[in-house]
Amino acid sequence: MPVDAFAVLAEPTRRRILDELRRSERSVGELAESLMISQPSASKHLKVLRDAGFISRRTVAQHRIYRIETPPLEDVDAWLAPYRSLWSRHLDALERHLDNQEKP
Repeated sequence: MPVDAFAVLAEPTRRRILDELRRSERSVGELAESLMISQPSASKHLKVLRDAGFISRRTVAQHRIYRIETPPLEDVDAWLAPYRSLWSRHLDALERHLDNQEKP
């Protein structure tokens, strides 16, 4: 069953985890501490993100280190592209309208 990326990203804690991992790889303990959540809660969200392909993990000694993976985010970006184009057209039209308003 395909994963709905937007359902995964709808959870604010998961977005905060991705924000942290964007800065650098982190262990579950480091993420829990920086986000001020319990380690079991962090682990639960990490599992959802990992199952959806947003993150991966590797083991170093006794620590699991998580990092962000870009393909699912690229898919979200590709889905948003037409909407950015739409907004750009609207903003360009607004700019032209405002420029015409300023002329006496």
